[in-house]
Amino acid sequence: MATPITPSTRYYRRGTTKVVWVPSIANKAAPTRAELDAGTALEGETGAMAGWQTTSGTVPTPALGSRFTPTVPGEITAADSSLTFWASKDGADVRTLLTRETRGFVVWMDEGDVPGQTMDVYPVQVTSQAKVRELDQAAQIMAQFAITSEPAENVDIPAA
Repeated sequence: MATPITPSTRYYRRGTTKVVWVPSIANKAAPTRAELDAGTALEGETGAMAGWQTTSGTVPTPALGSRFTPTVPGEITAADSSLTFWASKDGADVRTLLTRETRGFVVWMDEGDVPGQTMDVYPVQVTSQAKVRELDQAAQIMAQFAITSEPAENVDIPAA
């Protein structure tokens, strides 16, 4: 009999996941605690998110000797990504932090900021600050991002 996969400890993302804007990281595969602490925690004002995942394509490798076409791993791409924040009536909100063309890193700590757990580090450039206008909803600002190079995934969170 095959060994079963280790059972997961399921969790609810709200109140657990941390997302941090970090202006500068020297090595995205090993951010330091000082670099992370110099960032801005965004989860308290984040009302929605989209994207923030990588996908891999495949490349067909046909051979004349077979009707079957095998594939090999191909390009790695990142989905269009955004964070939607609550807008402030006085304008003192995310618009002062994530201005268009700003470069930095969005760091996702899905299970919280727990040393030894993992995080994903996305090198990004802010592409827009779209004002979300809905008749019967609280005002929001959607920051959209270009992911500028391959994210560092499952990187150890450094000790405090």
